[in-house]
Amino acid sequence: MQKLLFILNESPYGTEKTFNGLRHAVNLLEEHGKEVEVKVFCFSDAVLAGLSGQNPNDGPNVQQTLEVLAGLGAEVKLCTSCTKARGITQLPLVKGVSLGTLDDVSDWTLWADKVINF
Repeated sequence: MQKLLFILNESPYGTEKTFNGLRHAVNLLEEHGKEVEVKVFCFSDAVLAGLSGQNPNDGPNVQQTLEVLAGLGAEVKLCTSCTKARGITQLPLVKGVSLGTLDDVSDWTLWADKVINF
């Protein structure tokens, strides 16, 4: 089983990097679910992807993509320090998303066979 850690850093709607990272992870699980295990850690403005209630007028819906990803068994965490810095720690999160720490992402890095950054 291939263990993959995705690290996301970009705003979910400022660029397409976060969305592309998430859809890549979804595709891997949908096409190779028995061969891969996926974890996603969001730093910086990527933590905004984990907020519930997203309703973009155009383009991809990152919340829906995260819900699919979590439904496929991926573990998703947002950097707690990054959410505190942005004043969003107390806001509701997408189902399947939780807060994490630097210790979590460090453990996941050692767990992973590959680390993919977006």
